[in-house]
Amino acid sequence: MIKEREYRKRRKKIAKKLLNNSVVLLTSAKPKVRSNDTNYPYRQDSNFYYLTGFKEDNASLVFTKSGNKVKTILFVQKKDRQEELWNGKRLGEIEAKKRFLVDEIRVSSSLKESLEELCKDKENLYFDFSIEAPKIKKSLKRSFIAHYDISLLIKKMRLIKSKAEIKLIKKAIKITKKAHHSAMKFNKCTKGENELLAKIEYIFKKNGAYSDAYTSIVACGDSANTLHYIANNKDLKAKELILIDAGCEYEYYASDITRTIPTDGKFTKAQRELYELLLDTQEQVIKMIKPNILRSELQKKAEILLVDGMIKLGIMRGKREKLIKKLKHKKYYPHGIGHWMGLDVHDAAPYLDADKKEIALRKNMLLTIEPGIYISKDDKSVPKRFRGIGIRIEDDILVTKNSHKNLSAGIAKSVKEIEAKSYTCNSNL
Repeated sequence: MIKEREYRKRRKKIAKKLLNNSVVLLTSAKPKVRSNDTNYPYRQDSNFYYLTGFKEDNASLVFTKSGNKVKTILFVQKKDRQEELWNGKRLGEIEAKKRFLVDEIRVSSSLKESLEELCKDKENLYFDFSIEAPKIKKSLKRSFIAHYDISLLIKKMRLIKSKAEIKLIKKAIKITKKAHHSAMKFNKCTKGENELLAKIEYIFKKNGAYSDAYTSIVACGDSANTLHYIANNKDLKAKELILIDAGCEYEYYASDITRTIPTDGKFTKAQRELYELLLDTQEQVIKMIKPNILRSELQKKAEILLVDGMIKLGIMRGKREKLIKKLKHKKYYPHGIGHWMGLDVHDAAPYLDADKKEIALRKNMLLTIEPGIYISKDDKSVPKRFRGIGIRIEDDILVTKNSHKNLSAGIAKSVKEIEAKSYTCNSNL
């Protein structure tokens, strides 16, 4: 768990970046309707959570800054027995005062009236304009000389992970490891993608991760060639590969892991050839990771290695430089090498600085590395043995002082490791 003093430290850091005579308003995420009068499970807005650690809805955080004086006020829902009967217990104003290290706690119903007082004589408004609070936003805009997007400052801070954040991400990865290893054992006993997905989600919840970090992908055979395949409802077929992109969220922090495994527990020769090309590419790219390296350098390395490998296997034809220049490889490797990860699986942190230059890697940044090869079953330009194969391998990498650490290195991914994890249907799972 992240301690309250860390949230206070983050708020102080943000406050130092504010202009004088300013007010900041951050609101919690709104509940999202699923159907008529039923909602999706509530998930707090990541930026609001980053500065408060508060998980309830109908909450707001207000900063005011005058000279060197900064005041922080957290607005929370008041205790209400009738509402709690239907929707669960609330922390309430009294308990919030005991828990949060802010200057003042007020009830959410007083926000509009309080803002009139707090905004008096203030010139600058900071607001997360990605959050839906149109009535408040409209009324506040009228009385300010300038308004700024506070989310840009928060997202920049989120690039660098604290020790507590890294610990939570490691916990999420530990649970995800159990799920992937279970899937490797379970695949030969399974009839459909949905059954394998259920096993993965069961492991997540059994081990204290009450949510996945994103909609999981369990894609057998040619389904893996749809990058955002989430139907997960087809039968598993013999001698096919299953691409499993699944990671849990633990205390709001994500993991993001992809493994590709054979339905029969053993790779065919063609599957092995493609898989080992991809694995070698991933491992060589990971070795490059250290402070001051650019993600574009990692991308370029992956493209060179994959194109060289595909030429050797007869999937692509021609000179590597010309193929890459004409983007011919995008047919088989259309996405990037990876992304930031943290409170969001695709963490909402910037890739470019204020001058639109690429941000280099720094200590305690965390990113995924996930090369892929996707060959449609209908692609007659490639040797028949490779058609209908989609492979991706993804790990979560922490940048260290002089190098890197693969936080998910313990999850089996070599051909030998994956085949060793596979059991027969009579095994005790």
